[in-house]
Amino acid sequence: MAKQSITVDDIDGTQDAKTIEFAFDGDSYEIDLAAHNVNKLHDALAPFIEAARKQPKTKGARPARSRNTESKDVREWAAKNGHDVPARGRIPQSVMDAYNAR
Repeated sequence: MAKQSITVDDIDGTQDAKTIEFAFDGDSYEIDLAAHNVNKLHDALAPFIEAARKQPKTKGARPARSRNTESKDVREWAAKNGHDVPARGRIPQSVMDAYNAR
């Protein structure tokens, strides 16, 4: 059996709302708004958006790690444990799986 969801405006309870995502002061928000409240939000923010500088979308920061050290450790472990691994280049996934399973 099919299910149908109705999204309701978080401000006034109007049906057929859509989810709006925005960020302010370093925090991200999400609110469900019907068309008339989306327009109010756009109108309220318009002068600030027009004067603002748009920032590029970024992904979360990745932790820094030394791939050379990790590769060196994997190659040493593989050699000691009878795995055939090239001295340079990509380490086979089967060797990485065995190393991670140790």
